[in-house]
Amino acid sequence: MARLKDMYKAEVVPALMKKFEYTSVMQVPKLDKIIINVGCGDAKDNGKVIDTVVSEIAMITGQQPVVTRARKSVANFKLREGMPIGVKVTLRSEKMYEFLDRLFNVALPRVRDFRGINPNSFDGRGNYALGIREQLIFPEIEYDKIDKIRGMDIVFVTTANTDEEARELLSLMGAPFAKA
Repeated sequence: MARLKDMYKAEVVPALMKKFEYTSVMQVPKLDKIIINVGCGDAKDNGKVIDTVVSEIAMITGQQPVVTRARKSVANFKLREGMPIGVKVTLRSEKMYEFLDRLFNVALPRVRDFRGINPNSFDGRGNYALGIREQLIFPEIEYDKIDKIRGMDIVFVTTANTDEEARELLSLMGAPFAKA
């Protein structure tokens, strides 16, 4: 949404410049993209699983996802190279801010016993990864129409150099980090 993008320019940039003592606005870290990934191993047995996951992720994100395929054959998993095994979508600009707003303000508060997201899930280079156990927390998904509860991985890619900068950026944008 434009609201979150305007808030970034008006509130987040000045706060980050003051805290980390940047000399230029271009040094301020920003959110680059959000990647949503759903792995569905049961797709090797049933081809319709991928279609339902694609439609659910398209409803949640507002963008058509890409089907990911197996790179190698693994005999123990009965998996051959090229078989569809998951779905991913990369959000940028307006759709990214819209999804971020809905995730932080609508979806995450719907999680049962929600106390905040883990503040330690940074990768050392300023990116944050979040795992969600069920797709039902998004209001676009109707409970009666799902065949199976599936989780998803959400990765926030920032231009920050350190985890501290990225943590401050995400918390200023509304990320509900758990209190330590």
